[in-house]
Amino acid sequence: MKTNKYVEDLKGKSEAELAQALVEAKKELFNLRFQNATNQLDNTARIKEVRRNIARIQTVITEKAHA
Repeated sequence: MKTNKYVEDLKGKSEAELAQALVEAKKELFNLRFQNATNQLDNTARIKEVRRNIARIQTVITEKAHA
């Protein structure tokens, strides 16, 4: 249910907003990986969650491009 709400929010955004969300998610993933490498990351499951969110954003961008 939580992911469905997230995807619906993504579908309501413009292409520019989606591109910005993608950049922010990739920055967050980079920071999480950096924290993990330096043993500062407590919640390692967050990396997987952010990777999936990036995939969701890219999927919505692709759907909008084909529509």
